Formats: sequence, C-alpha cells, structure tokens
Amino acid sequence: MNNRFDVSFFIAVAFIILLIASRFLSLAPNFSPVMAVALFSGVFFANRKIAILIPIIAMFVSDLFLGLHSAMIGVYVSFGLIALLGMRMKEVSVKSVFGNSLLGAIIFFVVTNFAVWTAGWYGHTFAGLVVCYEMAIPFFRATLASSVLYSGLLFGGFYFAEKFALNPAKVK
Repeated sequence: MNNRFDVSFFIAVAFIILLIASRFLSLAPNFSPVMAVALFSGVFFANRKIAILIPIIAMFVSDLFLGLHSAMIGVYVSFGLIALLGMRMKEVSVKSVFGNSLLGAIIFFVVTNFAVWTAGWYGHTFAGLVVCYEMAIPFFRATLASSVLYSGLLFGGFYFAEKFALNPAKVK
C-alpha cells in the first residue's frame, strides 16, 4: 500500500467515527457536520465510491442505534448528491465552498422533505406536499447554519493544516 492510500483510508475512517459520534451529541435537530463531510469527501477523495459512502455509512450505523425511519433513503440519497456536488467543484475557494454549502443544504431540504411527503406523513396531495415543506422551514435554519459553519471549519482547517502543519517552515 502506498502512503497516500493509508492517509486517505484513515481520514475516511476518522470521518465516519466522528460523524457517528456527532449524531449522538447533536446540538439541535438538523445541526450536524454530515453535510459538510459529504461535500468535503466529494472534493478530496479520488475514489468516488468512498466519497459517497462516508456520509451514508455514518448515517446508517448511527440510525441503527437512534432508530430507522421511513425517510432514511431520502437522507442517504441527499448526502450522496452532496458528495457528487463536491466532485463537481472546479476550485476550492471561500466562494465555492460557501455556495456549495448553501446548495447542499437546499438539496438536503428538497430531497428529504419530498421523502417525508412520499412516506405519507402529510397525505399524498399537493396541499400535503406544501404543508410538508412549510413544516420543515424551522429545521432548514439549522441545516443551513451547520452546513456553512462545518464546511468553513472543515475546508478552512484542512487548508491551514496543509499550509502550515504538513509543510513546516524551513529553518534558516
């Protein structure tokens, strides 16, 4: 095995463990780093399957303890789509990370609430669909805030680690 694979593998495992733990230590409903990790994984993991599986595995394992529900597939699909969004990022900049964090939160909102509606929680009518999305608006605030905050911390932390910790200053 080459050194780059070892580092990527351990980062992937660390992400999964941290994400599982974060679900048990949640500050508020829908305030989670999972979306940011999905975006980050899409950007930085060369293996697309691993990039998509990291958030899905973390969610599934924690769902086994927290409880399975009828909208799980929508949650998993949304995180897979967010990882794909990361794969399509052409550059990593404050603007692109911020914009894709916002877009990721919107994707999550649309996909997961559609899954809730299809599960029949609000009736299978157009009015039920509208009510479903209306009822989810308060949760969207936390989703949006956590997506932007954790993406900033993750991408920014990686940038500074790469710049300063992984490339130490030369001693004169």
